[in-house]
Amino acid sequence: QVRPVESGGDSVQAGGSLRLSCTISGLAVNNACMGWFRQAPGKKREEFAIAMIGNDGTDYDDSVKDRFTVSRGSAENAVYLQMNNLKPEDTAIYFCAADGRRTGCKALDAWGRGTLVTVSD
Repeated sequence: QVRPVESGGDSVQAGGSLRLSCTISGLAVNNACMGWFRQAPGKKREEFAIAMIGNDGTDYDDSVKDRFTVSRGSAENAVYLQMNNLKPEDTAIYFCAADGRRTGCKALDAWGRGTLVTVSD
């Protein structure tokens, strides 16, 4: 069973940085498709990932491009999300999701429980 577990969420001031981690069991991250999603307070989880990493490289939503970086750690079997220049609107629960059935990024079916990031003015 593929199981992602997020960590690293915290409270920071605007302009600060955080690094989220997503450790995976049941799947090697080396060539897996992984995505980071978020859910702002009082809203539904966003349908599209803010950051993706797969065999074709990385992709970012415009809202985080040039501020967030997604990467893999093969030794740790983890995926990371480096978040710089954080803004209050980045406040959300951040979820990691994996393409556990290796559909080529067509379906991310294994989800973690999320980690909370709070950005204050």
